[in-house]
Amino acid sequence: MSATPRSAQGARARRFTLGGLLKHALLVAMSVIAIYPLYYMVITAFKSRKEYIDSQFLPPLRPTLEPLLEALRQGDLVTWTLNSVIVTVCSVFVATAVSVLAAYAVARMDFYGRNAFLNGTVSLMVVPPVVLVVPLFLLMVNANLINTLPSVIVVYAGLTIPISVYLLTNFFRALPYEIEEAARIDGCSTFGILWRMVLPLSAPALLTCVVVNALFVWNELLVALVFLQSNESRTLVAGLTLFKGQFAVNEPLVMSGALIATVPMLLLYLFGQRFFIRRLVAGSGN
Repeated sequence: MSATPRSAQGARARRFTLGGLLKHALLVAMSVIAIYPLYYMVITAFKSRKEYIDSQFLPPLRPTLEPLLEALRQGDLVTWTLNSVIVTVCSVFVATAVSVLAAYAVARMDFYGRNAFLNGTVSLMVVPPVVLVVPLFLLMVNANLINTLPSVIVVYAGLTIPISVYLLTNFFRALPYEIEEAARIDGCSTFGILWRMVLPLSAPALLTCVVVNALFVWNELLVALVFLQSNESRTLVAGLTLFKGQFAVNEPLVMSGALIATVPMLLLYLFGQRFFIRRLVAGSGN
């Protein structure tokens, strides 16, 4: 009587172990696939051209900073980086400010067409940016904004507002109404409730929107190439395309520029991740 349950438990343990091994193997394989481009970029950025030709996939035997120094000498990296910072900060600020107001209105106010507005905003998330490039380019030409940073700031803000409204609306709806009702009884206005009560409680959602939108704006290439055609107005990612020659490519030079462009967003992501986890732990402890 007792042998059957033990054998059944042993069979379940073996199945669980085999399933666990398969899951871990799959996760390891996916992690390797995800990390490999970063590994390739880093090892290539510290190789000479000759060593890269001799061994493309192995770590550098004689690491050198020459590709990084060459990238700094050839391109206007300081100007491009400053342009990227300005475009990213302004686009994310505008998108976050507009999205907070729109999401709070949808989540907490009852007005005609609220659901239609939210559904229309969500539907814009599936529109590929490439189909908007031509009409937006004509609009910016008529407004004399081509080769200026405000042109891409407006475009990027418009592209990131729909996803931000969607995320913030769901988060605002999850907040308890009792907090806002208590503040309203104390005489707090609607904007005061949003500023003093809702936004501090929504720090994780706000930071998530900021990090996601900043990553998109910083790494976006198509809009930057079309709207910023002069060398002085290019963003960092668009400027790196100039490192590629017509008939030959200096891979260590290109990867050095890509590494320089990757470090700021990597630091932003790491900072945002730590802050996000800290806010969740602090909120769960209250």
